[in-house]
Amino acid sequence: MATEQPFFRAGPESIVSVLGVTYVHRRTTDGGDMYLTGFGMPFADLLDVDNWYERSWFETHRERLEGTSAVYRVMTKEVGGRRLNLVVKNSRVGEDVPLDTRTLLEFINTEFNSPWEEFALVMELRDGQHGPPDLRIFTQEPLAIYVPPQKMQGWQSGRSVDRINRIRARHPGVDIDILRQYKLIYRWIEGKNVIEALTECAHLASEDLPQHLGPITLRAIGDLSRKGYAVADMKPEHVIIGEKDVAAIDALGRDSHSRPRKRQVAAVRSLVRQGRYSVIDYELLVRTAEHEQAVKARRRHTYLDDQRARFNPAELPEHLSHTEVFGVPYVYGHVESTDGTLWVVGRNGRLFDYFLPERWRTAQSVRLSDNNEVDYMLTKDNVHLVRKTSRVGEIPTTFFGDERDALARERGYNSPFEAFAVAHHLAQCEVPTVYVRAIYRTGSAKIEEPADPRRYENHKGFVGPDDVPILTPEHDYITIRGYFNGTDAAMAEHDRALLRPIDLRRALRDGLVDSSEARRIMQRVVARLREVGYDGALLAENDLLLAVDPAQGLVCEASGHIEARICSLELVYRR
Repeated sequence: MATEQPFFRAGPESIVSVLGVTYVHRRTTDGGDMYLTGFGMPFADLLDVDNWYERSWFETHRERLEGTSAVYRVMTKEVGGRRLNLVVKNSRVGEDVPLDTRTLLEFINTEFNSPWEEFALVMELRDGQHGPPDLRIFTQEPLAIYVPPQKMQGWQSGRSVDRINRIRARHPGVDIDILRQYKLIYRWIEGKNVIEALTECAHLASEDLPQHLGPITLRAIGDLSRKGYAVADMKPEHVIIGEKDVAAIDALGRDSHSRPRKRQVAAVRSLVRQGRYSVIDYELLVRTAEHEQAVKARRRHTYLDDQRARFNPAELPEHLSHTEVFGVPYVYGHVESTDGTLWVVGRNGRLFDYFLPERWRTAQSVRLSDNNEVDYMLTKDNVHLVRKTSRVGEIPTTFFGDERDALARERGYNSPFEAFAVAHHLAQCEVPTVYVRAIYRTGSAKIEEPADPRRYENHKGFVGPDDVPILTPEHDYITIRGYFNGTDAAMAEHDRALLRPIDLRRALRDGLVDSSEARRIMQRVVARLREVGYDGALLAENDLLLAVDPAQGLVCEASGHIEARICSLELVYRR
């Protein structure tokens, strides 16, 4: 939470934190969800949906604001002698960005911020820690995020079916809540935008506006850039002069008979040069490339430090809980943005935000497997991870072409919790495996029934801190593991060139190992598993991961043997 936010007491409501912003979560009278920031809490009574979103009131008192999105100004009802002017807008996350060609070239990867990302960036901008300390960017106060209970139909969302399908194809099994509506609520700034100030106060003709608006807009863009931010669709309408300054500008021309009133025009430009203005509209607010790199580097190093200490006991914020499943400690919490659930391995609550789906679901990704939903991804925090959709509930198909296929069908796929428990125990036994990081349960419900319900039956007795069963057939499970680039301790000390992972099957095909060496690697891994009480009979060559150092070739153990890490634990069982 930004340091300038007022202190508040939550009372009986739940407190949640998303991307560093603390909210008080309340269920609304219509069955929706309201997330109040520190700025919104003093106006919690006015922000009750009955006091601004009640249908007849909203339709009568709303004023549509100019722009390409659905943005309204609405006055709340009077409560306790108080009213409040609000700006209410629908989040356009997931929609196409309607920018001109020049802007698209400059902001080639621009996407609408999710509501949580938008509020986090606005809070960060208001806090002003980056850039010149004597420069401050003023914004609207972010009051609350309201999530109505209803889900829209595809045609109502303004998003094409093709685009929805493309997003789902890029992010398999991830519920992006494309049909949920998010309403961002800001406090209205009393005043005028610079176009209104120049035309209504200085009486500039429309043909004279460009020569004055250009420098004003460039000044605001420059100020934002100096603080480390940019707005992809920055317009003069987004620059607001406050009510008191507008009144002062108006007063300058009372004794003037000339038009346009040069003193008033000069006053508007002077106010902008002095930084006495506010910026509005943040759905395309981003950090500059330099600032983004600095933030990513800082977060990546903090992440690596926290991963190294992930099992050290630590107090958790109120919205997170410690839990343990099959001997593996987790930090457990609800994912507000998708209505999903997240288990993060360890006891360090600071790691939770790194695995929120909004940090990795739109990340750069590369498919690592031709057969399975396994993707390498570079997250928004510059963390290298691998995402895999769990196959629990499916029936293993033909892998080996011998009696092992029947054995696989008899045993079935491990649940993600079983797989993580195997990895956790093997790591304690010094058997190299990939680093398991988090399990994400989607918020959306699956349509198909599981072909193999056995895991769901034998997990029924295991519940989370919210008393909900940890494994349910109605949801998909995404497992997230580390991209191996050395031990956590080594990576926390310094960055290094990325190792290139390659599975044993591909290494054999590419000539990095021959068939006899591949056989010896497999035999060593199976034998080591047997020594520590596990059966590796169902491991295949693509279940073992080798690492290639760009300078030295295949990474070897201290013994001189090629190091092989088990990267799939769905068919590894205790003996």
